[in-house]
Amino acid sequence: MSVTLAHPDTGWDHYADGWRVETEDGTVLGTRELLHPHVEEQPFTRSLTVNDLPDGPLFIRAKCSVDGWSDTRVSLLR
Repeated sequence: MSVTLAHPDTGWDHYADGWRVETEDGTVLGTRELLHPHVEEQPFTRSLTVNDLPDGPLFIRAKCSVDGWSDTRVSLLR
């Protein structure tokens, strides 16, 4: 799957450093670590292979190097 994120990256001190796929109850199915800032590339798209996705709603949650995991999650369209 591919996910597109937009984050106001400012450099190594503050950037989107990951995202994950979760089930409705918060079970983490896969995590994509982002290893560098994307100051000049916004929004940006990265992929992750997750095998055997369960039926039911799935969500994407982003992570920031300063703020940690977002309280907001976005429904994954399938």
